[in-house]
Amino acid sequence: MKCEHCTRKECSKKTKTEDQENVSVDAPSPPQGNGEKGEFHKLADAKIFLSDCLACDSCVTAEEGVQLSQQSAKDFLRVLTLNKKCDTSKHRVLVVSVCPQSLPYFAAKFNLSVTDASRRLCGFLKSLGVHYVFNTTIAADLSILESQEEFVRRYRQHREEQRTLPMLTSACPGWVRYAERVLGRPITPHLCTARSPQQVMGSLVKDYFARQQNLAPEKIFHVVVAPCYDKKLEALREGFSTILHGVRDADCVLTSGEVAQMMGQSDPSVDMAVDTLFGDVKEAAVRRHEGAGSDGHLAHVFRHAAKELFNENVEEITYHALRNKDFQEVTLERNGEVLLRFAAAYGFRNIQNMILKLKKGKFPYHFVEVLACPRGCLNGRGQAQTEDGRSDKALLRQMEGIYSSIPVQPPGSTAHAQELYQAWLEGPGSPSIQEALHTTYQSPERCTGGLDIKW
Repeated sequence: MKCEHCTRKECSKKTKTEDQENVSVDAPSPPQGNGEKGEFHKLADAKIFLSDCLACDSCVTAEEGVQLSQQSAKDFLRVLTLNKKCDTSKHRVLVVSVCPQSLPYFAAKFNLSVTDASRRLCGFLKSLGVHYVFNTTIAADLSILESQEEFVRRYRQHREEQRTLPMLTSACPGWVRYAERVLGRPITPHLCTARSPQQVMGSLVKDYFARQQNLAPEKIFHVVVAPCYDKKLEALREGFSTILHGVRDADCVLTSGEVAQMMGQSDPSVDMAVDTLFGDVKEAAVRRHEGAGSDGHLAHVFRHAAKELFNENVEEITYHALRNKDFQEVTLERNGEVLLRFAAAYGFRNIQNMILKLKKGKFPYHFVEVLACPRGCLNGRGQAQTEDGRSDKALLRQMEGIYSSIPVQPPGSTAHAQELYQAWLEGPGSPSIQEALHTTYQSPERCTGGLDIKW
């Protein structure tokens, strides 16, 4: 039995039966009490179905399978329960970080504005015993800022190092896993080294926030609410830990749908202000970056590159759909000459075509924003699905409308990002920036996969 997106002629999982495809290891159930608020039953187990796999080659190892079983609402509730019943010396500070692409789901689900949905979610989590609730927009700021600088540096070095372009974004864990585990070289050198917003947020929570609170990083249990299941796998990826402390940046990832299931079993009617990492702000405002369904790396990197490389101020970006609406092109032209050619490639059909052309040397782009999900992160399998597992197109259209109404703020426009560079990362050029905001990739010389996907 092969995975939906399998690239191997012989799948290591082919011995699984139809019934075994959907088997997952149960996470420990939270201890049952006397029906007090905050205890839930019959919660869905954490699973990665074979139909959800974006990279094969035994991509989910036996060890990862056990760890994935802990990436569940049950494990989250277990920690909450232990905090209530254990000796205070064993308590952990619970921090939840919410991705901006998850908020439109909760807004649509509960028929609220996105700001009210954010406050309702925060109030619900704190009623369970969560201590702090943040959003990950500030982490996306840092991820984009690092991506901008890396692209400009690569562009200037391109004549000496011919394989540095195109630069391919690294914020989507499904795409990165596919590139590392299946494609390998020569693709991985093209990946941007900037960490994804989820992992930057993990560094912020386990290092910057821990220092602020005078806490040991291991005393913090960090939960991320995200739109897709691949974020669970990203949390397990080797190398994603706080360098100085050796602890995982994200202890548990819950999809929007898993959290909504918990909310549906209670009365989440209390609204509370979302916390902020900065003392001069009482509540974190809901904002986003410029992108139809993503963190907007393409738009912000394009504007920055146009200014830095060609002294061109780009006010409005015009997208041109090519093969389909999930493959779009953006260009900067001067006197009929194309100076910059960027693209957005969403979904694995477009990714496969991109890789084929890149390997043949017929891919004319300088930068590509790559996302595994068609139509972007809003369409993550953890929130935009019907009960039978199909994409909920009506819900997705509603979420897209909600997301487009969220105010856009460029990543470099906030004083808080610069404050973090100075107070946390010790200023430009510091080794701390590389350690906290960048990563390296596995680059096997030979991969067992090919490009024989059947669509």
